[in-house]
Amino acid sequence: MTTPKFVTRWRGEDLGHPIPEERHAVSVCLPRWRDNVGYEEGDPAVTGAMQCGYPRFFFHPDTARLFAECERRLARPGECAIAFPSERVARRCAEFVRRETGADVRTAACLSDSVHAVFMPVAARETAKAFWQHAGEIVPSRQAAALLKGRVLDSAEGAREKQLLRERVAELQGCSADDVYLFPSGMAAIFTAYRLFQRLRPEARSIQFGFPYVDNLKVQQRLSRVRPVERAVSFFPRGTESDIDEVARLAAAEPLLGLVVELPGNPLLGSPNVARLSELSLRHDFPLLIDDTLAACVNLDTLPVADVVATSLTKYFSGAGNVLAGSLVLNRERPYYERLKRLLAEEFEDIFYGEDAIVLERNSRDVAQRIPKINANAARLCEFLAERPEVADVFYPARVDRANYERHLRPGGGFGGLFSVVLRDAAAKTERFYDALQISKGPNLGTSFTLCCPFTILAHYRELDFAESCGISRHLIRVSVGAEDSAWQIERFAEALRA
Repeated sequence: MTTPKFVTRWRGEDLGHPIPEERHAVSVCLPRWRDNVGYEEGDPAVTGAMQCGYPRFFFHPDTARLFAECERRLARPGECAIAFPSERVARRCAEFVRRETGADVRTAACLSDSVHAVFMPVAARETAKAFWQHAGEIVPSRQAAALLKGRVLDSAEGAREKQLLRERVAELQGCSADDVYLFPSGMAAIFTAYRLFQRLRPEARSIQFGFPYVDNLKVQQRLSRVRPVERAVSFFPRGTESDIDEVARLAAAEPLLGLVVELPGNPLLGSPNVARLSELSLRHDFPLLIDDTLAACVNLDTLPVADVVATSLTKYFSGAGNVLAGSLVLNRERPYYERLKRLLAEEFEDIFYGEDAIVLERNSRDVAQRIPKINANAARLCEFLAERPEVADVFYPARVDRANYERHLRPGGGFGGLFSVVLRDAAAKTERFYDALQISKGPNLGTSFTLCCPFTILAHYRELDFAESCGISRHLIRVSVGAEDSAWQIERFAEALRA
């Protein structure tokens, strides 16, 4: 059950407050529609009020202070710095910045042997920040705070918790803990898998099947070595059966790097025919990666039809909204297992910070008990909204591509806690509805408290027409349902609709 501090992060005066109310929160309150637009446009009235943000998009104050300290110690005139959790990650960022900007870039250890900063001209900083966002291989705020205090975590600290986490993920996924790898974010897991695929077929194109979370696609576009971008990835935003036919034609004509698909998708919660995609991957010899984050860890059994499963443990697995993490799981029953396992032995490094592992292990002990309550709450809330005349569409796995979703449903599993809603006369009414909604409002999902955001505005503000061409309304509101009392949740939405 949530505490009152989670219920009150929706008022105008809550702008910029962390959600939850603690130092290492990974969400921030953007309570009004205009606050979200202001954030995207860099309005100082919004960004200046933000005490934190989602850590891949917004540098946590402790992390920003770490960068400033690296600059103070080692920067040359005209240089800025962004720090990363290992020398190899820093070198990857430096290579990306050089390739994108042509700038003179260098790396150096700073404050510890493990943390390496990338030093570059100030004009190249946004490019390095894009790498931080897309790759997800970040220095978390807990590590930054410790380094600034002169405390370097012993490498053994958190080791026990990491093993417990691998075992917990393995139990949920039905695999060996030896095939579970932990990362500092879900995107770091995706990026690692993508690098493995690149090593197998450096010049081949990848397939993004279905409309994905924004950075799943950006990794394949911006972090590919293949140019032009149109050659690096073929994108099938609708994820239809006819799209699968087209993938089959592509796979028959050329070798493919691999295929990435979310089950279900974000934000329309559709479920492509993954069983058919899996058969294609076996027939035409390309690896299949499933991002099952929105399956809430316990609802779907996706590993049997995938070579690799990636999960953002930040979300449902944690539930608390105060730590970033991700996992990558290999399927030893699939033909790519030995090759991927061998490459991971070379590519993987443990950059998941020990203190974060300790927090995540504690948060995730009750994941199997939390999710059924969240499933039930979301189903009731979606049923309520679908019957309201003010609502045009409710996107939820039970209502979109249900048969494809149910094909992978675990015994006792449900349809998850995430849905999206679009109102009738959306252009005129959505902002007023959103501003009146008395639930926590900010980025992130999968928390034990209800949380919502104007997803298309936050994820695709610079490409709203593109998003709408893929079926994603600019007025879409994404809701992550928590474990509060269901009647309380329904009343919050009823009040906002009456507004």
